[in-house]
Amino acid sequence: MPNLHIIEAQQFNKKGLQEILETADLIQERTERRLPLDLLRGKILANLFYVKSMRTRLAFEVAMKRLGGAVANVEFPEAFSSELAGGSFEDTVRVVGALADGIVLRHYRSGSARRAAEVSPVPVINAGDGPAQHPTQALIDLYCIEKLKGGIDGISIAFMGDLMNSRTVRSLAYFLAKYSGIRIYFVSPRALRMKEDMKDYLQEHGVPFSESLDSAEEWREIASRVDILYLTQIPREHFGDRVEEYERLKEIFRLTPETVKGLKKDTYIMHPFPRDEELPEAVDRDPRAVYFHLIRYGQYIRMGLLCLVMEARLA
Repeated sequence: MPNLHIIEAQQFNKKGLQEILETADLIQERTERRLPLDLLRGKILANLFYVKSMRTRLAFEVAMKRLGGAVANVEFPEAFSSELAGGSFEDTVRVVGALADGIVLRHYRSGSARRAAEVSPVPVINAGDGPAQHPTQALIDLYCIEKLKGGIDGISIAFMGDLMNSRTVRSLAYFLAKYSGIRIYFVSPRALRMKEDMKDYLQEHGVPFSESLDSAEEWREIASRVDILYLTQIPREHFGDRVEEYERLKEIFRLTPETVKGLKKDTYIMHPFPRDEELPEAVDRDPRAVYFHLIRYGQYIRMGLLCLVMEARLA
């Protein structure tokens, strides 16, 4: 997997995904056996962030440092770089790529990761580009599902919340389409339903899916029979001055005690964070709530990805 950019979920086949998951397993094994992890000593990772993100930036920084490498954080480069004076985004990527051994990019505009990869002399890892995709978070979700369910083939999953703008949901749905026996349920307000291109992709790849809009009853029924509940926020700003509509939908699309009580014993609850009222803190005590497990699994995935794209020897 030499000099591979991590840009979007569609770039991977099932074999490639398995390589990433197995590399994460090797990192976990080395961690638990207290074997040396300084696999990237002498390497420098540049976190190039055009958008605030405490969790993602910190997680990549910690992953790189655990591997013995160094990190240079560049936040809001437009505010103080040549881009302010008319310089291009591509030139910024070229400069950063000339100084570092890899770039983790977070940007507010869709397609920025692909633009960066086209000119970068070093691997680019997409840490979120606008509402398009967030493949690294989705890889963590995929790894978590594999660990919890003992595999990925044959699972059923309900995505609930703002599906129109959730890049993590999009990336994970693209990944799941590589596996067999997958069943997907989209549950959302009508105004925030999954985009047609995603549904077209699933249909083209023979992945069964269904859609439930604005229905509390259907949401509870779906939640009671899936293997994975994947929740996202219902952002207030998408409703403008339609306050009453927002308040009504906010009550529908939340995990109530009644809904939790109706879940199967082996249904797991996931959330990419940040959260709001859709996921009350009281749910944290339920053993099926695994969103904080994602932090630990995320370290293994991010460390594995860094090793793969920078060609570290794990054997």
